[in-house]
Amino acid sequence: MEEIIEPMTEERCTKSLSSTEDAIYVLGGKWTLRIMIAILNGHTRFNDIQRRVLGISARVLSAELKKLELNLLIERNVIVDAKPVIVEYNQSEYSKSIRPVIQALSEWGLTHKIKISNSH
Repeated sequence: MEEIIEPMTEERCTKSLSSTEDAIYVLGGKWTLRIMIAILNGHTRFNDIQRRVLGISARVLSAELKKLELNLLIERNVIVDAKPVIVEYNQSEYSKSIRPVIQALSEWGLTHKIKISNSH
């Protein structure tokens, strides 16, 4: 059964638009969610992430990882005892909060793909 969404007040609408814009600013880049999905699924090393996220260049991946770290969604860990030094990008505790968002987007995307395919 579909959920009925109550009409918003002007103030709630403005707050909702603002918070949605904030979320899209952090997660809405071409690569951001793809990188997060790779990391959330255990791909932690730079080259491994790059192999999982098809088409991303090393330069763009590096910039995206820095952005995700600044937004507290990943943690960069340097293992200096290894030869050569190993750098891993791990999910932060905070990044667990976007799992339901990713799951909802994935489910909606699948449903949408089926709907569009069936309409043609």
